[in-house]
Amino acid sequence: MEIRKEKIKYKRISKKGGNLSCDSKKNQSNLIESILPLPWTIWPYEAKILVVLIGIWSILGLCILGSSSWWVASREMGNWAYFLKKQIIWTIPGVSLFYFILNTNIRNLLKFSKIIFYILFFLIFLTNVAGITVNGSSRWLVLGNLRLQPSELIKPFLILEASNLFAHWNIINNDKKLISIISFGLLIFLILKQPNLSTASLTGILFWVMGLCGGVKLSSLCSFASIGLITGCISILKNEYQKLRVTSFINPWKDQQESGFQLVQSLLAIGSGGLFGQGFGLSIQKLQYLPFMYTDFIFAIFAEEFGLLGCSLFLGFLILFSYVSLRISLKCRNNYTRLVAIGCGVLLTGQSIMHIAVTTGSMPTTGLPLPFISYGGNSLIASFFIAGMLLRCSLESTGFIGMISTRKTLH
Repeated sequence: MEIRKEKIKYKRISKKGGNLSCDSKKNQSNLIESILPLPWTIWPYEAKILVVLIGIWSILGLCILGSSSWWVASREMGNWAYFLKKQIIWTIPGVSLFYFILNTNIRNLLKFSKIIFYILFFLIFLTNVAGITVNGSSRWLVLGNLRLQPSELIKPFLILEASNLFAHWNIINNDKKLISIISFGLLIFLILKQPNLSTASLTGILFWVMGLCGGVKLSSLCSFASIGLITGCISILKNEYQKLRVTSFINPWKDQQESGFQLVQSLLAIGSGGLFGQGFGLSIQKLQYLPFMYTDFIFAIFAEEFGLLGCSLFLGFLILFSYVSLRISLKCRNNYTRLVAIGCGVLLTGQSIMHIAVTTGSMPTTGLPLPFISYGGNSLIASFFIAGMLLRCSLESTGFIGMISTRKTLH
């Protein structure tokens, strides 16, 4: 009603030809505040910083993707901006989803997350049965012109379901604990069977950290970690594809033209960057020397173009993002939002660190995208979803939103 009155007032003044400068600014301010869950002036400083960081991360991602993909897009697609345009198209639903999550109570997300979680769980099962195989892994389902990667899309719902489980771990019954643990374990097994060792490892780390923060005994967590480690080793020994990647990771220079080719080219790209880099857009390795230069190894192109200084700034950016995420989780008013905030921070920063570790030869070569930067609509939408949940947790920490529905649910 207030916004409608302001619009009527604005129209009356415009007809009279009065001075509109002050009133127009006031109207713009009211309209902006009407589309936000909280007025900007009372946002926590962590939320304000987080919005800036997400904006920088996503814009930087488009710039890096455009630089790393233009050569291969020109050669293979006949349009240097082919991948960049598709990423921008995916950014539109990503930002829309971000806004939707920002205006949705975390408690409401927790209510419907289970349904979507098990739908995506079933789709992950289908990828092992009827998924298309690319580079030795069956991670995608083709539905018409749409390619879905359920193991990426399920990540936000992993956080929500883990929060549902660990928020009151000490008071829920053992049957529910057992069913949930078996479900999570089966999910990791299905992802591992694709095979997708990196996403399975990231999922295991996410559950482990959220379980630790949720009050699960350290002895139990160590047992689960041991089981996961043994399962991972068995998977590597059984899959020649994974075994080859591990052996090439240990000494990529032994077989530079075959199994170690990808990692060697990545290291050459990073090394040639020097202190200040070759300059934006001037990477040599992206001229189809380095495979997957705009997806799994995009950080190597970034390192070549921006050098040690640029890499240090990006790592500093991730540290700042982690610190802000931690501050948000500490200010949350209940276990649910606290665990959601922890999960969001762990997943976005953990996946980024694992991607960097792969490109620098600190981990075996695996296909793990860099959030907001690597090409791919599934990863981008999941990243915006997770970022939206983290920002929502920060806004709910003020106590002005989200608390009424929480109290109604608890009572």
